[in-house]
Amino acid sequence: MEFADRVRQRLADGSVALTSASIAAVVRSEAGGVVGQEDLQRTLVLMQQEFGGAGLLEPLLRDEANTDVLVTGPDQVWVDGVGGLRRTEVVFPGEQAVRRLAQRLAVEAGRRLDDAVPYVDGWLPGSVRLHAVLPPITPSTCLSLRILRPTVHDLAALEGSGTFDRATAGLLRALVRARLAFLVVGGTGSGKTTLLAALLGCVPHDQRVVCVEDAGELQPDHPQFVRLLARGANVEGAGRVTVRDLVRQALRMRPDRIVVGEVRGAEVVDLLTAFNTGHDGGAGTLHANSPAEVPARLEALAALGGLDRRALHSQLAAAVKVVLHMRRTASGARQLAEIGVFERRHDTLVVRPAWRRDGGWQPAGAALRGLIEAVSAGAS
Repeated sequence: MEFADRVRQRLADGSVALTSASIAAVVRSEAGGVVGQEDLQRTLVLMQQEFGGAGLLEPLLRDEANTDVLVTGPDQVWVDGVGGLRRTEVVFPGEQAVRRLAQRLAVEAGRRLDDAVPYVDGWLPGSVRLHAVLPPITPSTCLSLRILRPTVHDLAALEGSGTFDRATAGLLRALVRARLAFLVVGGTGSGKTTLLAALLGCVPHDQRVVCVEDAGELQPDHPQFVRLLARGANVEGAGRVTVRDLVRQALRMRPDRIVVGEVRGAEVVDLLTAFNTGHDGGAGTLHANSPAEVPARLEALAALGGLDRRALHSQLAAAVKVVLHMRRTASGARQLAEIGVFERRHDTLVVRPAWRRDGGWQPAGAALRGLIEAVSAGAS
C-alpha cells in the first residue's frame, strides 16, 4: 500500500480526532523515518487538505464570491455566486474521498450518513448548510454546501447592487410600514431570503418579529427578531419538530408579526390562520417561477393541511395582499422582477401585476397604491 493510502486509511477509520496536530502525527508515524522529506511534506499537505475543515473544498468556502459549493463527482466540483455557476479545477482522488468528506461533515453537523441513512441535511460551524446524498441513490456522492455570509443586506445595499431602483425601495418600505402581508417568490437561489431579511429590517424596532424556519437562513438587522428552528428526528426516530408545530408555538409568543422562512407544506394553513387573527404584516417565501403560479402552488400546499380550494382562497384573499417576485439573470444578478397583488376573479383568486421591472407600473398598480394609502390613512 502506498504511503499516502496508509495515512488516509488511518485517518479515515475514526480512531483519531482530526486536528492539524493529529494529522501531522499520523503522517510522521506512518513515515517511520524511511520516507523522504519531500514525500512526507507533500503527503502532509495533501492530508491536511483532505481531512482538515471541509477538505479540498475549504478554499472555495472561504472565497467571498461563492454562495454555493456543489460536488456531483470526484472531478465535478462547481461553485455558484457572483459570476453564476461554474466548474472549478478541484479534483478528489476518487469516490471514496468524496464519501469520506461527506460522512465527516455529517458528523460535524451532528447527523448520521451511511448506507442505512443515505442522505443528510444539517448545519456546519460557520453558517454553512450541508446536504449530502450517497450512492446508490446517486451515481456518485453528492455534496451541496450553501454559505451564509454574516453581512447583512439592507434595502439600501440591495438598491446599490441593482436589485431594484430607489423609487421601488421606497415602495417596499411603504409596504412594510403599512403592515401588508406579503410573500417573496422565485426560484432556487434567486435572492428570496435576502430580500425578505432586508424587508424585515424595515419593521419598526418596537415590534416583535417571530420567525419560523427549517434552515436558519434569515439574519435581519432587527433587535426583536426571534427565530424558531425546526428539526428532524434523531437516529431513533424521535424528537422531530415541524414548521407547522412551530407556527402554532409562535402564536403564543406575543408576536407583532409572524414570518415563515419558507412555506412548503401544511403549515400554510396555520400561517393564514395567524394572519387572519390580528397578526398583520406577516411574510414568508415560496418557491414559484412567477406570481401567476402562486395561487396554484398554495392550493397544493393547503391540500396537505386539509384545506380545500375555496377555503384557501377565502383565507388568502383576507390575509395576504402582495407578491414580490425575485429572479436570477443569466449573469447571476438577482433582481426584483415583479410586484403583484391578489385579486378575486369570479370564484377564483389570481395575482395581477402591479409593477414590473421591465415595464414599470401595470394595471393593478392603482390597487397596490390604494392598499398602502388606505392602511396609512387609517393609522394616521
